[in-house]
Amino acid sequence: MKDQFEYEGGAVAYSVKGKGFPVIFLHGFCEDSTIWDDFVTGMTDGGHRVICIDLPGFGRSEITEKGCSIEEMGRAVLAVTQRLELKKFVLIGHSLGGYVALAVAAQAGDRLAGLGLFHSHPYPDTDQKKAGRDKGISFIRQHGHPLFVKQLIPTLFAPEFAAGNGFLVDKMVFKAAQYREWGILNALAAMRDRPDRSDVLSGIACPVLFILGEKDQVIPREIDHLQTTLPQTAVVHTLPKAGHMGMLEAQNATRKFCMEFVEYCRQKTD
Repeated sequence: MKDQFEYEGGAVAYSVKGKGFPVIFLHGFCEDSTIWDDFVTGMTDGGHRVICIDLPGFGRSEITEKGCSIEEMGRAVLAVTQRLELKKFVLIGHSLGGYVALAVAAQAGDRLAGLGLFHSHPYPDTDQKKAGRDKGISFIRQHGHPLFVKQLIPTLFAPEFAAGNGFLVDKMVFKAAQYREWGILNALAAMRDRPDRSDVLSGIACPVLFILGEKDQVIPREIDHLQTTLPQTAVVHTLPKAGHMGMLEAQNATRKFCMEFVEYCRQKTD
């Protein structure tokens, strides 16, 4: 089922597949909820209700001219959970989606049966990273977002994977070029300005899943390992050949990791 509703002056879109224990997937930067279409195949057969949400500014979800912070994106996710009457759920976010998942955890951590950070982390941007976001914003304003995503997206994959999967990379570039430029600009500013959420991981009661890429060019390895020491209960998987897009680079393995984690969280909730 695909649905859309009005929220804070814009539309929020999401899809629901299957019945049973709810798990929500949040996509990353310059993606939308369809990034999970193949990934969640099979999960719905195992008694899971899979919800995939378009974050504000991407896919069919909109943002107003005032913009939308990571915290506000989190509130949009919570609005979906209220619409679907979800009391407890597992929330898994990729990259930008992980930042939003942490904002949800800060606002309603008691409703999480489990939290998954899929190539993501709780720390704020460094000064160098913030400068890079500003450079991206300036580049888009000068040259447009299609050229920006053409340069960005290949770097999200391990070099060997990108070289051998040109059609997939080009497909992602083409799709990202169709997004509204304002959504991409807003997300860059929102990621730049997000707060430190390491205290959320340190204090969270539910289990936390970490999926890391050995060849991730986006997240430094020292950050990857430091964050895994924060939660009381951490489930950690490192993909030796993957970059920042494990759901595509190692789909079978990462799907298995997520299914096992969701089942573990479901058993702890019963």
